[in-house]
Amino acid sequence: MIRAPNGPIRHKFSQVFSLETTCVLYIVHGMSVHSSHDQTPTSHLTEPVTELDTKLDTKLDTGPVTGLDTGQTADPLTSQTAVPENYGALGVRRFGRVNWLGMWTLYMKEVHRFMKVWMQTLMAPIITTLLFLAIFSLALAGLRPDINGVPFINFLAPGLIMMAIVQNAFANSSSSLLVSKVQGNVVDILMPPLSPAELNIGITMGALTRGMFVGAGTFLGMAVFVSMSIHSLAAAIFYAAIASALMSLVGLLGGIWAEKFDHLATVTNFVITPLAFLSGTFYSVQQLPGFAFWVTQYNPFFYMIDGFRYALTGHAEGSLVFGASLLIGLTLILAGVSHVVLARGYRLKS
Repeated sequence: MIRAPNGPIRHKFSQVFSLETTCVLYIVHGMSVHSSHDQTPTSHLTEPVTELDTKLDTKLDTGPVTGLDTGQTADPLTSQTAVPENYGALGVRRFGRVNWLGMWTLYMKEVHRFMKVWMQTLMAPIITTLLFLAIFSLALAGLRPDINGVPFINFLAPGLIMMAIVQNAFANSSSSLLVSKVQGNVVDILMPPLSPAELNIGITMGALTRGMFVGAGTFLGMAVFVSMSIHSLAAAIFYAAIASALMSLVGLLGGIWAEKFDHLATVTNFVITPLAFLSGTFYSVQQLPGFAFWVTQYNPFFYMIDGFRYALTGHAEGSLVFGASLLIGLTLILAGVSHVVLARGYRLKS
């Protein structure tokens, strides 16, 4: 324990430190004591020798250091102290193979981030989607015939809900990383003991949660004005979740790649929005000419919307098995790519 002239600076030792830490603290302590002999009375700067001081003297004077109750030795000048078997029992926290607490904390950080401005992140997209439905309902509902036996409004609603889900899932993960990079606090998620996989899962799950919240809120809002039904709840949850996860990963990669908001706007305006609008959101793909119809069959947005439309109406225009397999495969591929990018620190650590 060391006292400074202008007040106490106390070091409380609840456990035994490693040799390196012990040496540093002892040297600082010794320097303070010798300095006090030369400049000021010892009684003002030091306290009586404690049991800890005796232990420190013993460790530093006996040559090779013995591990704590283990019999292991290490040369204090050439190697590190052997880690004792009871090291974890001394109060040092062990994360195990997965840092569950850290990953949960990152996830909650992402959730709190969009919940603090819920009027902007949740209510705004819900209201915008309801306005889309109102415009199409007032302008075209009476003029458009049923599509494959499904009323036009009921055919349109699932596409609008899915469009809101994917856009907000993408926006959450991409903006989270880009804002952190622009503000210079991305180190707050890089410094904690989180692996690339844990970072990937925490950020992706936060964006997935926002997408699911927006989708559920939009469905409930539409149910007030339109007769909504659910043909398969399991399918609805699956397609909403897989679409959110896929677009969360796209947003994560976009946020890592982008260095300013213009870059992110490029991805949104020239990739996300066109794919969402040209995937059967407002029309049946059966009306498309041959080449356009063929291209649509490989558009993942089409399978997101078509699968979710099946979950609500019981009608699908494409293969549900192929669509689900494609979405799962793309999600796994993007998860692997984002893991590699996070592990290398591309545009995050430089």
